[in-house]
Amino acid sequence: MFIIQIVLLAFGLSADAFAVSITNGMSLKKPCKKQALKIAFMFGLFQALMPLLGFLLGMVFVEFIDSFAHYIAFVILAFIGGRMIYEAQKDKKNSAVDNIPENLSLKVLLMQAVATSIDALVAGVSFIAMGVRGGWIFPAIALIGVITFVMSFVGVGLGVKVGGLMGAFAAKVAGGLVLIAIGAKVLLEGLLT
Repeated sequence: MFIIQIVLLAFGLSADAFAVSITNGMSLKKPCKKQALKIAFMFGLFQALMPLLGFLLGMVFVEFIDSFAHYIAFVILAFIGGRMIYEAQKDKKNSAVDNIPENLSLKVLLMQAVATSIDALVAGVSFIAMGVRGGWIFPAIALIGVITFVMSFVGVGLGVKVGGLMGAFAAKVAGGLVLIAIGAKVLLEGLLT
């Protein structure tokens, strides 16, 4: 059950990276595997490191948090999910062309990777409520990193092929709904135990 939660969380968290990858792909004139790998690597790396950092910060306060961690996890995940859905609605109003980066340099990719992984930092704190302890953190963050890498790589390809279709909007909404559902599940489990 834990692995399923992490996989769903990974898909939810990587939705922003997927959406940005589509946008990055739209800015490429022709398919470039090297550029797609670079984008996917940066997003996967940061999506894996940020939850680890959040988890480590959460572990410092584990005794304090443990008694009401399920409430914290629900609020955090519902907030992140709701924000993703709100941003998707807001972004839908803007033209996709306005969001295309002019230059996909390492600096731009680094800023995008950090910006799309901030939610993962906060979600890392919720790992405690999900029962992630000790040695389980490394498989969890590896899974998040790999899923984000694959989704970002596919996103670049979709962006190149599909161009201005609404893939980014759907990805953000789906990711937001998944995060809210995970938060509700953690809350329910906490209340029933």
